[in-house]
Amino acid sequence: MTFTNPLRNPPLGDQLLFQLRSLIVRGELSVGTHLVEGRIAERFGVSRGPVRDALRQLEIEGLVETRKRGVYVRGLSEKDLVELYSLRGALESLAIKEAVARLDAADWTPIDEALEQMRSAAVASDPAKFAAADLDFHSGFYLLGDNRWLTATWALHRPLFATVLEITNTDRDLVRVADDHAELSGIIRSGDVDAALAALATHLDGSCDRIRATLSERPRPQPAF
Repeated sequence: MTFTNPLRNPPLGDQLLFQLRSLIVRGELSVGTHLVEGRIAERFGVSRGPVRDALRQLEIEGLVETRKRGVYVRGLSEKDLVELYSLRGALESLAIKEAVARLDAADWTPIDEALEQMRSAAVASDPAKFAAADLDFHSGFYLLGDNRWLTATWALHRPLFATVLEITNTDRDLVRVADDHAELSGIIRSGDVDAALAALATHLDGSCDRIRATLSERPRPQPAF
């Protein structure tokens, strides 16, 4: 199967984690699949150490679970997505409130640079780079808010959102998406908290709805391990 090609470029652990996360989110590893360390190591051409680390991280992210006889796929359901976006909305709303409170001292360079990277990725039709720049954009508001605990909490969930966005950005007009982000930035930069929170809610609701629609069309998984 093409999605289990041996991994040869470092860091192996990060590559393995990314591929396993993507397989689960895409539904190519079905709920209940037993993830055996030795089999995964053999399929991907790595030692058991990176496999063990990857499975531990995926359990933190809620995509797998440990049972008496090993590690099994939990998957990403529609309910999971709704809950994840509800959490993200709460976190990012607080980040924006704190960013607006510090508006006079704010350095918008990271956000402006992320927008430029989004536009560049859109022109190149590169959904992976676009997704990374998209999340750099949103992460910029956490940096502006200067709340390290809030930023650290967002960092725990960012990798999962990155995988989801990369999958759903494949068939979208990325130039338009970049323009939407620029508009959101302008509203937040205006200092109108109510307008900023309303725009963020609309933005995240639309993203959640698109992702739910995309993932609902996932093909029936085939045995992988």
